[in-house]
Amino acid sequence: MPHRAEMVAPKGCVTVRVGADGEEQRRFAVPLGHLSHPLFAALLEEAEREYGFRHQGAIAIPCRVDRFVQVESVIDRDLGEHHHQHLLDLDNCGATVTGGHNHSHSHIQLPRFVGCFRA
Repeated sequence: MPHRAEMVAPKGCVTVRVGADGEEQRRFAVPLGHLSHPLFAALLEEAEREYGFRHQGAIAIPCRVDRFVQVESVIDRDLGEHHHQHLLDLDNCGATVTGGHNHSHSHIQLPRFVGCFRA
């Protein structure tokens, strides 16, 4: 019997797997613009502590799915009108998870995380 076709992240997004210990991991498509937000950097630092810097495969975020969605919602609001893409739940037929409002934020550089995004 053929497997259900897995959705892939659309252009301009990266796929991340999210889930704490004991929780089923879910896949999300995160807009590339979110990666420079300080809150997403904090999630990547969590992943680095949990999995190490040289983690292979898709980006894995070791936090509860509901917490991740809340953080992404804040990021989405912060970016507001500056971006047009939103978090997508790839395990739920690509449903949009967050909406945007306009708030200010600061950008940070993430050069040490470049290795996390290699396939």
